[in-house]
Amino acid sequence: METELSRTLGIEHAIFGFTPFPAVAAALTRAGGFGVLGAVRYTAPDDLARDLDWMQEHTDGLPYGLDVVMPAKKAVEGVTEAEIEAMIPEEHRAYVRATLAKHGVPELAEGEASGWRITGWMEQVARSQLDVAFDYPIKLLANALGSPPPDVVARAHDHGVLVAALAGSARHARHHADAGIDIVVAQGYEAGGHTGEIASMVLTPEVVDAVSPLPVLAAGGIGSGEQIAAGLALGAQGVWLGSIWLTTTEAELHSRALTAKLLAAGSGDTVRSRALTGKPARQLRTEWTDAWDDPAGPGPLPMPLQGLLVAEAVSRIQRYEVEPLLGTPVGQIVGRMNSERSVRQVVDELTRGFEKAVDRINRIAGRSTQ
Repeated sequence: METELSRTLGIEHAIFGFTPFPAVAAALTRAGGFGVLGAVRYTAPDDLARDLDWMQEHTDGLPYGLDVVMPAKKAVEGVTEAEIEAMIPEEHRAYVRATLAKHGVPELAEGEASGWRITGWMEQVARSQLDVAFDYPIKLLANALGSPPPDVVARAHDHGVLVAALAGSARHARHHADAGIDIVVAQGYEAGGHTGEIASMVLTPEVVDAVSPLPVLAAGGIGSGEQIAAGLALGAQGVWLGSIWLTTTEAELHSRALTAKLLAAGSGDTVRSRALTGKPARQLRTEWTDAWDDPAGPGPLPMPLQGLLVAEAVSRIQRYEVEPLLGTPVGQIVGRMNSERSVRQVVDELTRGFEKAVDRINRIAGRSTQ
């Protein structure tokens, strides 16, 4: 599963894996792919440094990368988190309280922290993450929400780090190319998390044509070797996988109830909703997403207000595993995620499926596979 891009980065398989879990990213790198650690949950630079130290110790000197979130358009700028919090309408706060009360979600214990607050969407937080990251030998910096600012691209290049950005349309992809991005991730509608409205089969070749000769990674709904072969046939130089790692044994979901929901879900059990961050993000459909998509409700706020509004509520839902409300960003590939396997087992299955697909095409074309 080698391509020009995989050879440039010195990896065996052109499988790039985004994950918030260091153990998953490191395992993928050791298995011959390219692990990309998501940084958005690290609000304290010391915490990110601790996990990058761990990555250094567990990647055997092989390459890995970091994914940050720097919104291309800012809902708010030049204000503190407290000032942003003050912008949240009381109507929305009351709606959160009512939804939690309807499902009997307990309060957090006195003194218990509310968990991850979605401040990583704020540019100043992402910049503090980069101050840490560039002290480590990362080989790739990815941005999930558009092209990073020009000074960030320049800084990455000065450190010998390639820059990738996700695109949901050919227009977005051309913008990335104009901004000096090195790799474009064509993320289709089927993907988990923030995603656009064009399906991968249509999007990938459009983006390949739009930014040639820049390398493109196919993303969205990919979780088998056959789909990887299809992505490469459409012109991609690799694939970008996220959801498939959520049910691996190295993933740190810390919730058996959530893992069970993922294992039981079908490909039709996700929805694009603004419930979590304020931007459309594909996730498990739950009574929480239904509440925010209900026309009778106040509707979600723009990023980053929605994320700050629901942060404590999401922590409570997760802490007490309130099953009807419990969810996570995940793509339509969740229908194939029906067993817990190690990262290496997933990679082995992907490579076997890829070989079978290539052999099948060769037979169809009348070529010998010997």
